[in-house]
Amino acid sequence: MEGRVAAPLAFLRIPGVASCRTAEPILSTAGRRQRRTPPQQPSGLAVIVGLPGLAGTQNRVLLFLRKLPSLVTQEHQHIRYNPLQDEWVLVSAHRMKRPWQGQVEPQLLKTVPRHDPLNPLCPGATRANGEVNPHYDGTFLFDNDFPALQPDAPDPGPSDHPLFQAGAARGVCKVMCFHPWSDVTLPLMSVPEIRAVIDAWASVTEELGAQYPWVQIFENKGAMMGCSNPHPHCQVWASSFLPDIAQREERCQLAYQSQHGEPLLMEYGRQELLRKERLVLTSEHWLVLVPFWAVWPFQTLLLPRRHVRRLPELTPTERDDLASIMKKLLTKYDNLFETSFPYSMGWHGAPTGSEAGADWDHWQLHAHYYPPLLRSATVRKFMVGYEMLAQAQRDLTPEQAAERLRALPEVHYCLGQKDRETATIA
Repeated sequence: MEGRVAAPLAFLRIPGVASCRTAEPILSTAGRRQRRTPPQQPSGLAVIVGLPGLAGTQNRVLLFLRKLPSLVTQEHQHIRYNPLQDEWVLVSAHRMKRPWQGQVEPQLLKTVPRHDPLNPLCPGATRANGEVNPHYDGTFLFDNDFPALQPDAPDPGPSDHPLFQAGAARGVCKVMCFHPWSDVTLPLMSVPEIRAVIDAWASVTEELGAQYPWVQIFENKGAMMGCSNPHPHCQVWASSFLPDIAQREERCQLAYQSQHGEPLLMEYGRQELLRKERLVLTSEHWLVLVPFWAVWPFQTLLLPRRHVRRLPELTPTERDDLASIMKKLLTKYDNLFETSFPYSMGWHGAPTGSEAGADWDHWQLHAHYYPPLLRSATVRKFMVGYEMLAQAQRDLTPEQAAERLRALPEVHYCLGQKDRETATIA
């Protein structure tokens, strides 16, 4: 059965599309290209076929047309492949027409006190472990008082059965405050203040990366994303193991580099610059785009134009430019529904630790932004049911999301007229 195409597992009927005989497969089997002309199918079908005996990415081949009419992607369901994490997403744009009768989130608090002596993240406050924060006036990094990872955890020992495996998990968890005030967020901070955050991210990556193979910087913004404290901050977890998503990105980027001779995300960024339909922001050194395979409604990917493996490798000019484009992106997010836009975001770069000196040229530094809001400031996307039991699904197309974000102003809606004029000039 090796190398033979099995009976189709599913069909995507696309009205008005020319014959699939012009299509080409996007994957190979055991290093061999499938035949370029697929078996004759009725006009207007894109075919997904299974390949017996293969697992992971290789177990499905998508025979697709080189250019689908815009009507197809905007009005008809279809699936898209994520080559960075070896996943598929179901896009069902027509579902945006359905009326919403589900859960509506409560409105956000209009005001947050600038300083609360009882808030454990504020300057001078006493934390749960009895330590008193310094009166910091910039960023502040400290050990998490309730860490998920500790450096001295014991090894669970060998398993007595392959179905019951456990492994050692050691590491450290830190918290980083972005600013001494509780009533600001990154889009309301100045570009130099955001640049200070970037420098702190690079510094902690270098510090913890000297010992641990993976350093995960992430920010959960808003109660909707599980953030229990409104003070602007992020977390940094360094682990003795590569987490699952990091492992998938490692495999996918390495496989692409081996096959095509260049980093996956470098080629992807170039393609998006040419196609333009999913770009949100561009600058001299950075791109912001809604990925072709985006899952969350207004998900974005932040990419450097230059080949960069890790945050500490960014030049001073690239860091300045990153601070500027981050402020613009996060301002657009807040302006979309005129609310403090919730999201989870995080940086992914090449592994560190004892193997930091190995060849990681297939990696490209990038940041993921995953915001949950879909229709308004109070209606979110839920990842339940089909998403938990089958695969990811989205309603709004990535192209529609990018178009809406592009059209938004880069001056924050909270600013008064005078502040808006000053920011516009700046």
